[in-house]
This record gives sequence, structure tokens and C-alpha cells, in this order.
Amino acid sequence: MPHLGELERSVMNILWDAPAPLKVREVLDILGERDLAYTTVMTVLDRLGNKTMVRRERDGRAFRYAPAISRDAATSELLHAALDQAGADRTAALVHFARTVDPAEAQALRAALDEIESRTSS
Repeated sequence: MPHLGELERSVMNILWDAPAPLKVREVLDILGERDLAYTTVMTVLDRLGNKTMVRRERDGRAFRYAPAISRDAATSELLHAALDQAGADRTAALVHFARTVDPAEAQALRAALDEIESRTSS
């Protein structure tokens, strides 16, 4: 996942939470508390499109925007990028991370690893 600025992250969170694709004006309205121009939000959405984070579909003379990648997939890509920055010792970084999660998260990781193991051993 490409690096996202604060406004890009806010826009992506709005799109991920939306039940349907949104127009620029709708995103701007949801951002509401910020003093942003319509063209600023349109530029952010275009940049997110260039980063393949959003897709757009024509709706009359305007476009509607929706996430092109799920929040989970984007987070996973971000974690992979962080591990790549860890250098040669990805395992140490993973082990350290695993030691810092709460018990429920640890159980979810354990279940996911068990599922992967059962698929690869079949």
C-alpha cells in the first residue's frame, strides 16, 4: 500500500465505512469539520485513484468513488511494508509483534496460522 497522508487516510476511512460509492461532495460533507475546498477533496480522490486505492464510476456528470482495496488488505500491505523495512530479520520483528498483542488478537493469529498450516499440509 502506498504511503497515505492524513487527509488521504481520512478519505479512505470514509469510503471504507460508506455503504455505497460516494461523490466528492458527499465525502466533503462527511469531512465537514475541516475547512476544505471541493477541489482539494477531488484532488485527493484522484491521487488515491492513481495509487490504486480507489476506483471511480461515472454518475451523470460526476463520479462516485469506492475503495479498490479492503481495509484489511490495505493494513496487511502496510504490515508487509513495515516488515520489509525491518531488513533481514523479519522473523524477529514478527515475534516481537506477536508478543505485544492482547490475548484475543493472539488467538486470532493462532487460528489463522493453524488454518494456513492445515491447507498447506493437505
